[in-house]
Amino acid sequence: MDMKRLMEQAQQMQKKLKKIEEELDETIYEGTTGGSEGVTVKIKGNNETVEISIHDDLLAKENKEELQDMLLIAFNSAVDQAKADREQKMGAITQGISIPGM
Repeated sequence: MDMKRLMEQAQQMQKKLKKIEEELDETIYEGTTGGSEGVTVKIKGNNETVEISIHDDLLAKENKEELQDMLLIAFNSAVDQAKADREQKMGAITQGISIPGM
């Protein structure tokens, strides 16, 4: 394989990675705990929080610790989903090549 073709393939891969990364950054991931009476957190793939929903019953002062725990679980769940999706989609393009920052 000549260098020119290798460079063209690298550029094509770079374009595909950029497109996938942009799509992932805009994808919404949802973390939920406590079912319909709990907490829901929605984040974008770039970890920007876009929505937090808290059931009214959790807003009572005596539920403070429970609410804090539920928020942590929901946030972590959404972040874990975003991370797994990014790894799966980027891995399909890079096919095991380790690229710093990806």
